[in-house]
Amino acid sequence: MASPELVAAVKVIVGNARAGDRNAAYAGYRSLFSSPGFAACEPNDQRQALRLMVHAKGVPDPPTPPMVEAHRVALPTLERLVKEHGEPGDHEMLGMCQVALGNEKAAAETFRAALTIERERNAQSDLCGTLMKRVSML
Repeated sequence: MASPELVAAVKVIVGNARAGDRNAAYAGYRSLFSSPGFAACEPNDQRQALRLMVHAKGVPDPPTPPMVEAHRVALPTLERLVKEHGEPGDHEMLGMCQVALGNEKAAAETFRAALTIERERNAQSDLCGTLMKRVSML
């Protein structure tokens, strides 16, 4: 179960995003992802919070400085999750962060690695299809 601090922080972030204050939401993510409390959370709790940001709808294009900074701060956690757990969904989020940070070469490699893992598990999965699209876009 997620810590009360994590739940409270996510509620504030989601509230800011729903209110249209994306800069405040990204500042909240940056603060959350750089906190010692977040580092101590269970991997699944970290994934849920990361997923909210990485898979958010209505992402600004071009990326705003607060968005870039939040993705930069999320990167080490995603790299650790990929290294320790090797889950294709973690790879996908890492690749999406790499794209947001302008590192499309690394993102392409990350998406390909995720696709290889997911094809072995279930070549017909929705994630497999999504990863194929992401690879083809880079």
